[in-house]
Amino acid sequence: MKGFLEALRIQRWDDHRYYHHSRINQTLHLVSALSFLTAYVLIFSNPVAAALIGWLAAMVSRQVGHFFFEPKGYDEVNNATHEHKEAIKVGYNLKRKIVLLSIWGLSPVVLYLAPTLFGIFVPNDGVTFVQKMGIVWLTIGIGGLLFRTFHLFYLKDTRTGLVWLTKILTDPFHDVKLYYKSPYYLLRGELMDPALDRRHA
Repeated sequence: MKGFLEALRIQRWDDHRYYHHSRINQTLHLVSALSFLTAYVLIFSNPVAAALIGWLAAMVSRQVGHFFFEPKGYDEVNNATHEHKEAIKVGYNLKRKIVLLSIWGLSPVVLYLAPTLFGIFVPNDGVTFVQKMGIVWLTIGIGGLLFRTFHLFYLKDTRTGLVWLTKILTDPFHDVKLYYKSPYYLLRGELMDPALDRRHA
């Protein structure tokens, strides 16, 4: 158990130091984390609403931070190129995220063109398009988690996959703890986290 927790700590630290320099990104992660926590509360009583919040609020805010505000040049703090960081990323790097987000983005089109989703849904069953979309998005979310977990079993080992799965599921709690002050720093005009430089030193 001690080794598992240490591996979890390392994955979390690597994710923070490599991919969360921007205060805007950190603030968007706080928004994302609070949205995910709301989805967690709703998941058992209203899974469709949980999926809609999880994707439209939590995932969009999180990925906007990564794609548009996080620096992609040479990382002076960690002495690493963006390409190196992407190559060693345990979870979904930007290329893998593009694939996942493309599946998510195209799924409403597929559902619109094939309302039964090739026989999965019953025709004229009273389930609305939005409800079906929520079910599809919940399935994509769970599928994305399980796919990468089992992929890591194959690429690395079982513990690495389980540690990553645990990290992803608990990230909203950890992100609130880590980034709750980021909006304050951002309002003060601080665009990058100077603590990363201090910790590296």
